[in-house]
Amino acid sequence: MSDYFNLSHILDRLALVQGDRIATIYGDRQQSWAELHMRVSRLAGGLATRGLGTQDIVAVLAENSDRYFEIYFAPAQIGAVLAPLNIRWSFNEHLLAMQDSGAKCLFFDEAFRAVAQQLQENSDHGIAHYIYLGDGDCPAWAQDYEALILESQPAVPVPTKGSDMAVLMYTGGTTGTPKGVMLSHMAIWSSSISIGQDVNFCQDGRYLHAAPMFHVADFGISLGATIAGATQVFVRGFTVDGVLSAIADHRVTQTLLVPTMIKMLLADKKLETTDISSWTKMLYGASPMPEGVLLDCMARLPQVGLYQAYGQTELAPLATILPASDHTPGNKRLRSAGRSGLCVSLRIEDEEGNILPTGEVGQVTVRGPNVMMGYWNQPELTAATLKDGWLGTGDAGYLDTDGYLYLVDRIKDMIISGGENVFSAEVESVISLHPAVADVAVIGIPDAEWGEAVQALVILKPGMSATEKDIIGHCKSAIAGYKCPRAVVFHSEPFPLSAAGKTLKTELRKPYWPDSDRQVN
Repeated sequence: MSDYFNLSHILDRLALVQGDRIATIYGDRQQSWAELHMRVSRLAGGLATRGLGTQDIVAVLAENSDRYFEIYFAPAQIGAVLAPLNIRWSFNEHLLAMQDSGAKCLFFDEAFRAVAQQLQENSDHGIAHYIYLGDGDCPAWAQDYEALILESQPAVPVPTKGSDMAVLMYTGGTTGTPKGVMLSHMAIWSSSISIGQDVNFCQDGRYLHAAPMFHVADFGISLGATIAGATQVFVRGFTVDGVLSAIADHRVTQTLLVPTMIKMLLADKKLETTDISSWTKMLYGASPMPEGVLLDCMARLPQVGLYQAYGQTELAPLATILPASDHTPGNKRLRSAGRSGLCVSLRIEDEEGNILPTGEVGQVTVRGPNVMMGYWNQPELTAATLKDGWLGTGDAGYLDTDGYLYLVDRIKDMIISGGENVFSAEVESVISLHPAVADVAVIGIPDAEWGEAVQALVILKPGMSATEKDIIGHCKSAIAGYKCPRAVVFHSEPFPLSAAGKTLKTELRKPYWPDSDRQVN
């Protein structure tokens, strides 16, 4: 079939051209690409013998591992659809996702045995098969992962089109109820190709899964490294010790870290005493990178080439890349998100959908083969988000004359004070440059005179001090007065985070907005 296309083709090629090379490393466990290919095929065969096939939803709720990586590919081989679940959801959120998706199978590990058992005891969903991929004793009501592979024959691949759905990925829900994003085989493939082109992944690389594997950022970027043939290394979840040990022990060359993880890494003294000489590339993204953190990172990790990746779940995930060559001190492009990826078209629109000229702020819109098919079971929301093939990202930004994208805020995070637009990310970036500031979040709070007032929530570095007057004075020296915070609140505890490491501003705003359904004036 001329239009036959499937994500599992990635493994077909790697098993053929570099079957003896190391594919995955997880603790003391490792395997070659040929071994991985056979295990994935047998796993897919096991799913098929249980009645799973074309467009059936296969969910996974687990921490990072080499087995999770195998599940990236096995459902695709039989035409089924992978649905990775957010590891920070409550039981009710998992139940809602199972009901919404109609999933027939759930993979789970030891960390989520209790959640899986609750689902197994609850009949209000369509899950018929539970597969335990942990290393402990398999529950009596589930199928053991390794036993399933051992007893199954390789699958007969099911022909799929590039336009067929391969993954149903739920958004993190930082701005509301999570939505199921439908991603095709071609969307994921083209996005991963774009990433690989700009980051220049290679066969000799070793990619570390430090960000959660259920999230589109690690999923898409790791597949870019996979296509190039790079070895995949896994830690169960992010810890500074775990990441540094993995880099040192397995000679990791590249990874993805979100800004919160980078802050934690830079704050830990072990960074100075661990052998990280193999580490040459780091992608960052998924949430805004404060300028102060970025400059600190460049100074402390001079041997690591930095790449900013901007995108979202609906783009599988890539929109733009800021390459290592633009990460130089004093370069004005450090404040940009880079230029559109290889397979991506990008433009800026006003509220009526008109294309805005260079330098004007509007909504970032994207078109390309990486754009989602739509939202699962939400045709009206799909129609509002996708117009003539262009996807409205919900982000505000502008383009310069060289095609570099400058993001100024999430449209929903924009603060309107006295009729002026204040972009919280800009204020956060300025405050992050204060030497005493460890972390900052800027929100709008109700104000009788101005509608909304700018408020900064600040966490100070250990042993350092600053006053509200210090922070506001620092801002006034760098940005217009109307953008400066009217008040500064100091926090001693870390800000609430999503599973992807994004600051949950919806939670930070709640004490200030009595109407929980409306956080804007």
